[in-house]
Amino acid sequence: MRFLRRRRKRRVCVVGLDGVPFGLLRRLGDESVMPRVAGMVASGDLKQMRAALPPVSSVSWSSFMTGANPGEHGIFGFTDVAPESYQLRFPTFDDLATPTLWDRLGESGRRCAIINQPATYPARAVPGVLVSGFVALQLAKSVWPKEHLGALEGMGYRIDVDSQKGREDPDGLLDDLEATLETRRRAAEYFWGRESWDYFQVVVTGTDRLHHFLWEAVVREDDPRHERAMAYYRAVDGFIGEMWDRFHEGSPGDGEGEGFVLLSDHGFAGVRKDVRLNAWLRENGYLDYEKEGPGSVAEITADTRAFALDPGRIHLNVRGRFGRGCVAPEEARGLRDELAAGLRELRFEGEGVITHIFPREEIFRGQKAELGPDLVLLSRPGFDLKGTTKHPAVFADTHFQGMHTWDDAFVWSGLPVADEPEIADLAGGIVGWLAG
Repeated sequence: MRFLRRRRKRRVCVVGLDGVPFGLLRRLGDESVMPRVAGMVASGDLKQMRAALPPVSSVSWSSFMTGANPGEHGIFGFTDVAPESYQLRFPTFDDLATPTLWDRLGESGRRCAIINQPATYPARAVPGVLVSGFVALQLAKSVWPKEHLGALEGMGYRIDVDSQKGREDPDGLLDDLEATLETRRRAAEYFWGRESWDYFQVVVTGTDRLHHFLWEAVVREDDPRHERAMAYYRAVDGFIGEMWDRFHEGSPGDGEGEGFVLLSDHGFAGVRKDVRLNAWLRENGYLDYEKEGPGSVAEITADTRAFALDPGRIHLNVRGRFGRGCVAPEEARGLRDELAAGLRELRFEGEGVITHIFPREEIFRGQKAELGPDLVLLSRPGFDLKGTTKHPAVFADTHFQGMHTWDDAFVWSGLPVADEPEIADLAGGIVGWLAG
């Protein structure tokens, strides 16, 4: 008698490393700082990947978890403005306009465990378990279902590091990074054994914090904190190795790396100067404020024609779109072209600052696209584009050492990944593979 072998149930494990650029990951693998990652890369296909636009975590992670363009899911940054009052608001998980890949998996009866996922606060029902990542304000609203809150509190779970230490106490920040990674490891171990999951995801955000405040320690061997920065990366590599081993031990018969995904949401580079776009708009006659020392764009005058938000987003103050809009809709395209031409000429010590200027319709598509900025700017590495209103100078020093970049995120996967991938491409491949 011939017996049919029962088909093994497919599972996926995703580990996210926030803000780790392609080149850095490869270098740390080659230099044996991250030997487990180096072994993975040798057995699979590491690819450079484009982040979402603009390249910030709230937008990129929202694009990853929906497989959608920002014009579809509706998240364009960590902040946005209320159209009538121009008051800054902070989009939450409730503002996400499209289903997540976890929702889609739940429709076919699959369960998920998601730990420290940025842009998911406050936590809401998912088919399984969700622990929100930054920007989460309190743990009590970051856990679904609530029955797991006590266990997380008991293990001293941390949503994020104390970023204030990055400015005032770099060694304390490194201590905090190590302690926070340990709580991430404990949470992963806890949920791994308690949930009957098909999809497991955990995100390490400490890498992003390290790069913002201590980029020099990461890339320069002569920096006094270089060895501690490398020790942190060795700990991250060990955590990835634990996830890899646990995944393969629990899924006998898997091919090498089959079902495992490692990715980042954007790249990183060093910072030379902040570039304050609202100061440039004011200098060039496109913007003014009702008083000196404005706290936000809520204080722009009614004859302001354009204003900027982080990071590199420029909105035209169009009549009918904003409460004090003064730009006639038929004049908007000409104004946009004029702004783009002027910004292409922006220079610091003779060096061009802006490398890409994307009009809205070129990068955003979907039912929310009209809510997006009219222009998205990308800069040369070293020039960090800001939407602050609090300083009059266009170029300024910054306490940050690192800034986000667009086209050097990475993905490593045992699943098929397209050449020249974008982060929004991954969700469809994961859902399709699990359904196969």
